[in-house]
Amino acid sequence: MAVKKKTTQVLDFTKYVRWFWKVFLLGVAGMMLLFLLASWGVFGEMPDHTILENPRTNLASEIISSDGVTLGKFYFKDNRTPVDYNELPPHLIDALIATEDARYHKHAGIDARGTLRALVKAGRGGGASTISQQLAKQLFHGEGSKNTLGRITQKIKEWIIAIRLERQYTKEEIIAMYFNIYDFGNNADGIRSASRIYFGKEPAKLELHESTMLVGMFKNSSLYNPRPHRNPEGTMNRRNVVLAQMAKYGFITEAVKDSIQKMPLNLRYSPESHREGMATYFREYLRGFMKEWCDDKANRKPDGSKYNINSDGLKIYTTIDSRMQAYAEEAVEQHMPRLQSEFDNQNTPKRNPTAPFLELDQEEIDDLLNKGMRRSERWRKMKYDLKKSDKEIIRSFDEPIKMTIFSWDDEGNEIDTVMTPMDSMRYYKSFLLPAMMSMEPQTGHVKAWVGGMDYKHFQYDMVKQGKRQIGSTFKPFVYATAIDQLHLSPCDTLPDTPFCIEKDKYGNPEEWCPKNSGGKYGGTRTLKNALGNSVNTITARLMDKVGPQPVIDLANKLGIEQDILPVPSIALGTPDLSVYEMVAAYSTFANKGVYNKPVMITRIEDKNGTILYQFSPETKDVLSAETAYVTVKLLEGVTESGSGQRLRHSWAKNVPVYKEVITGYPYEFTNPIAGKTGTTQNQSDGWFMGMVPNLVTGVWVGAEDRAAHFKTITYGQGATMALPIWALYMKSCYENSELNISTVQFDKPTNLSIEVDCLKFKEDKDRDKMEDFEEPEIDF
Repeated sequence: MAVKKKTTQVLDFTKYVRWFWKVFLLGVAGMMLLFLLASWGVFGEMPDHTILENPRTNLASEIISSDGVTLGKFYFKDNRTPVDYNELPPHLIDALIATEDARYHKHAGIDARGTLRALVKAGRGGGASTISQQLAKQLFHGEGSKNTLGRITQKIKEWIIAIRLERQYTKEEIIAMYFNIYDFGNNADGIRSASRIYFGKEPAKLELHESTMLVGMFKNSSLYNPRPHRNPEGTMNRRNVVLAQMAKYGFITEAVKDSIQKMPLNLRYSPESHREGMATYFREYLRGFMKEWCDDKANRKPDGSKYNINSDGLKIYTTIDSRMQAYAEEAVEQHMPRLQSEFDNQNTPKRNPTAPFLELDQEEIDDLLNKGMRRSERWRKMKYDLKKSDKEIIRSFDEPIKMTIFSWDDEGNEIDTVMTPMDSMRYYKSFLLPAMMSMEPQTGHVKAWVGGMDYKHFQYDMVKQGKRQIGSTFKPFVYATAIDQLHLSPCDTLPDTPFCIEKDKYGNPEEWCPKNSGGKYGGTRTLKNALGNSVNTITARLMDKVGPQPVIDLANKLGIEQDILPVPSIALGTPDLSVYEMVAAYSTFANKGVYNKPVMITRIEDKNGTILYQFSPETKDVLSAETAYVTVKLLEGVTESGSGQRLRHSWAKNVPVYKEVITGYPYEFTNPIAGKTGTTQNQSDGWFMGMVPNLVTGVWVGAEDRAAHFKTITYGQGATMALPIWALYMKSCYENSELNISTVQFDKPTNLSIEVDCLKFKEDKDRDKMEDFEEPEIDF
């Protein structure tokens, strides 16, 4: 029997291997083709190397104080100010790498291991985007497409851009760019804004628990919003995840992780908006200045286009000192609630049925409110934006609506209520408003500017825009003119008796006979005593000696812009002037007769540090150093024994008005202070101008309408309404020795020919009398 041979069939895998390599190579070629097509822009525009060198990002313009603090920013949408890598604390960088890209320093833009893991697990094991890819997405693609094909092409484009970024920039530069580009919510664009808004500090000063919270927000800043009533709990949980990642990769110990995970968020939320923050009124003035500067054809970019303050990242260096600005705002916040409380107490419906107005009947009040209605922003919007009829708008002013209004009684100075717009208008007219400006007389540098008490609710700037009657603060211009023309001494005397300037003299249509406050007269007074106590009759006598026009000429040389009618009554302060004008004018006395135009901006730089603008001082000689010094010595009498002496004494602690509204009393200043109080007719406006050798500060307080005021001069005078703000501000300034606010005497000119020491002046006068005395001859 024949035996059959058993045949073994050998399987041939060669063709499968060939097919594998064909598919693999085809896939690789396909991927390369996709990358190539993407790099050519087939799937959408790709940034070239020039755009990669200068990515298009909107940068906020930064307002910087004289002591290097950011006062605020100008921006439309992006509140972004970039920082360098070396300004980021190490733990902030470590937190980012541990959470977002642990192998950041081991790849060139694409993490192959992470990408493979994401493909295998279909994204369930975490994303594979590197920091470079996320930066590419933020810079050039945003959120991207929602369909699958669109997401794939976007991812390819991100890979390409990420690789290009890695070639173009260092690892450190990419991290800095990523921190600078991210939107942390609540107008916190970039790490610098986020640090300031959420924690009130610069990035370099962030602590570990703060850095980890901010890095946690990279996952989704809308979801992980740390503000109360948003998602603080979720944000804290996300922060703790970041801490766990840092511990996992050895950036912190387990003990540190456990300790910080127990900490609360400790937010110091400080919103950066145009209506909130420090120096809001000054910033709004600055916005107007910058708009004019940008519109000037002399200030153009190299390509001929205009600068945009909201997106070009300009740096505006100002003269404002952030410490002095804070002291000024704090002084207002301390005094105004107490003053307002007393004003409200005196204007209850029972005490004043027409509150807050005095001397007006109902018809006049209705007329005043109707005029205010037609000037309001609500009227403008309804009339021109919504195209409503006058009848519809008027009706809407009597319909109750929900609104948020200003209130000193609430911690946040706001309360939610329901009120008609007409009632809210009357409510706002019941508030007393402040204004304050402080300036270095030798340089003209403005150090503090408070145009009101809350820009969000009171947007009219009373430092420069608002002009109000100045009362007795105008009198030093009359005295200075008399000293300059007549060589008078502060110790010269004039009779304090009723006095009139006759009709038709100096264009006077009627006889002018000013009365003293309180109707008190008698004897003679030195000029120093007369100015210190604001004696009207002696001011009128001086006006009669020099005439109105020379006084107006001096005021104009001192920077007063307002047209003033040349009549004798201006001696008592009838013109309407601004705090800005008055501070500049008084500064001339402190600066030995040299006027310096106020300076608010020292220079402007572009985002690269190139200087675009540098200020040139504007000065002029107005008075002799002697006349200026003698005027200062006159003004010192105001605080030594006149209407401003409450700056020095302490005996009135138990006097009711002092306890109620003289905030911070006793002040007990001992250094030389020249000043002048001012009170207008019916106590509608209260002023105080105060000077030390290197700082001049002016304060005004009054209501929007002159019909709203205190009934009596006890509460309505400048020494009560305005002087406490000056005193509180100066005490804070003196407590900060770094500011070097002067406590010494005003500089005395050499060869002073006018005697300012009244004791010596009297001795000289008596000696002159003895020398002029002749012995009578006796005929025996």
